[in-house]
Amino acid sequence: MTGKESWRPDIFAARRPALEVRGRVMRTVRAHFEAAGFTEVETPCLQVSPGLEPHLKAFATRLESPWGEPAAPMYLHTSPEFAMKKLLVAGMERIFQVARVFRNGERSATHSPEFTMLEWYRAPGTIADMIDDTTALVRDCAKAAGTERLVRGQRWCDPFQPWRLLSLAEAFEHYCGIDLLATTPDPWAPDTAALKAEAGRIGVSVSETDRWDDVFFKILLDRIEPHLGDGVPTILHSYPVSLAALARPSPADPRVAERFEAYACGVELCNAFGELTDAAEQRRRFQADMDLKEALYGERYPIDEDFLAALEAGMPPSAGNALGLDRLIQLIAGVEQLDGVLWLPVA
Repeated sequence: MTGKESWRPDIFAARRPALEVRGRVMRTVRAHFEAAGFTEVETPCLQVSPGLEPHLKAFATRLESPWGEPAAPMYLHTSPEFAMKKLLVAGMERIFQVARVFRNGERSATHSPEFTMLEWYRAPGTIADMIDDTTALVRDCAKAAGTERLVRGQRWCDPFQPWRLLSLAEAFEHYCGIDLLATTPDPWAPDTAALKAEAGRIGVSVSETDRWDDVFFKILLDRIEPHLGDGVPTILHSYPVSLAALARPSPADPRVAERFEAYACGVELCNAFGELTDAAEQRRRFQADMDLKEALYGERYPIDEDFLAALEAGMPPSAGNALGLDRLIQLIAGVEQLDGVLWLPVA
C-alpha cells in the first residue's frame, strides 16, 4: 500500500475495525504503565544523533537559527533511546514514551518509514523485569481488544499461555545443529570462517565478503525466525555480545549480552536490553559501529556527546525495551499489512 487515496470512504471503512482496535490498545498501553507507577515522557524527535545501529538509515535535516547562525545538521530519531536515558541520569526511575520514530528505506508488510514505538525503562531494572513487563503488556492489550490470539495469515499464538524462552545458542542448535558460541572464542572477534563452514553445511549461501554477523543474520532470518512465535510467543535471548552495542554483557557468560527480542507469528515485536552504563565502553562500541557503517554504506552519523556525558555522570543500573506498537496492533487485529492499522499510511 502507498497510502494514495486512503481517505476515500470505502477504503477507509475497510480499515475502520482495525483502527478501533488500535484505539483500545493505545488506551490500554497508557493505563498499563500508569498503573505500574511509570511516568509518560515526551522527548524531541530532532536529535544530533539519530541512533547508531549500522544498518539503520536515518532522515537528515537542518535546524535553522532565527538569529542568523549557521544551520545545524540534525536527524529524525530512529528511537528515543538516547534522550530517555538522559532522563534516567536526571533521576527518573520508571518512564515510558509512545514515540513517532523514523527509519528511511524501510517498507514492507511489517515495516513503515514512520511508525509508533513504545519505549520504557526501569532504573533499577533487569532483563527479567523486561520479560515480565512485555508478557503482561501484550496480555493486557489483547484482553482490551477482546481477542485470545495474535494472528498473521494462517499463523497464530496464544499470549495468555506461558511464553517460550529460547537462547540464541539453543535456537542455533535446535533449528540448525550449529554450536554458535563455538564460533565466538573471542567475543569481540568471532570466527567468520567457522560460521561460514556451518552455513555451508546446512545449505545457507554466503559470499566471500560476508562478515561473521552477515552470516549470523542469514542463518537467523532463513532458518530460525520463520519458526518463532507459533502457538505461543517466543523470547529469543542472550545475543552474542558483539551484536548488542547498547547492552551489558551477561555476568553468567561474557560471550553473550543481556538482550532479548520477542516474536509472535514469526514477527519481531520488541528489542530489550540490560543497559550498558560504562561511558568509555559505549564510546568504543559507537565508534566501531560507525566504522562499520562507513565501510558498508560510505557514511557515518555523529555520536551524541551529551549522551556520553550523561553516562559519564552516572546512569543507574537499568533495563529498557522498545516495542513496535503498530506490529502488535497488526497481530491483535489479525491484519496482514502494517498499513492496515495506520490512520493514514505514509504516501
